[in-house]
Amino acid sequence: MTEVLEHPERWECVTCGHEWEREAAPEAPDAPRVVKDAHGTVLADGDCVILIKDLKLGGSQVLKGGSKSKPIRLEDGDHEISCKVDGIAVGLKACFVKKA
Repeated sequence: MTEVLEHPERWECVTCGHEWEREAAPEAPDAPRVVKDAHGTVLADGDCVILIKDLKLGGSQVLKGGSKSKPIRLEDGDHEISCKVDGIAVGLKACFVKKA
């Protein structure tokens, strides 16, 4: 739309008069992502983590709670952690681990 009035806190359509809130400015893409474990401890690349519960991998494979990972790598997406646990490369959600 090109016929929009800009107000300090909202936008307004000149044609129909509809008003809507301005969205907060998006976060800068260069802002570092903060990933926290199940206990709220901040994780970083190279940390080792321990599983806090058993995790099924599909089929009959299970990663046992208490298993320690190799150094982790943080990634974007819903599985924030990429690492190896018991020789298996996995993607983990931070809510299922604690920092070692």
